[in-house]
Amino acid sequence: MPPSIVDATSISLLDRVRASDPQAWTAFCRLYAPLVYGWARQVGLQDEDAADVGQEVFRTVATRIETFERLRHGSLRRWLWTITRNKLGDYMRLANRTPQAPGGSSAYHHLQQLPDSPPDDASEATGSRTRASVLHAALQLIQSEIEPTTWQIFWRSTVDGDSTDEIARDLGMTGNAIRQAKFRVLRRLRRELDGVLDETP
Repeated sequence: MPPSIVDATSISLLDRVRASDPQAWTAFCRLYAPLVYGWARQVGLQDEDAADVGQEVFRTVATRIETFERLRHGSLRRWLWTITRNKLGDYMRLANRTPQAPGGSSAYHHLQQLPDSPPDDASEATGSRTRASVLHAALQLIQSEIEPTTWQIFWRSTVDGDSTDEIARDLGMTGNAIRQAKFRVLRRLRRELDGVLDETP
């Protein structure tokens, strides 16, 4: 699925998180945790350490989400990267003072080479897995809100690769109705993502 499909912010989800909606917070974490975890893995952290850093990131996000402003901070993805980079720095400074710490000085050196902007996730194997995880989380998030026939149309056209004519024939619908149903799901998907999969936020 091309990055252009997932290039808009879910204002409603963000607003619900700011309003302390627990379901929205769970959805937010499911959506963005793979991204943060993938960044930590790219630095060289092991699974458990990457998960620990992720917890610290989202603890900070929970206390600062009300202060996030797009005009001042840029994309949500960039803001998350800034927090993640700071937490990675905290982790590496502690690890550097600990004998036989995981990652060691080479991981700390790697951290120093990381840019201020989010890394290009698509350029690494870890990034590819991250993209798949984020997209999977977003699809799970919206599936329960989509009418079953509409979801079937979307899945068959975008995942299975069935043609519009074939789907229309099987479901007894017009080609235009099939295209509109697919568009509705893609539009809903856009609203749940903040350029998470974009390579140049």
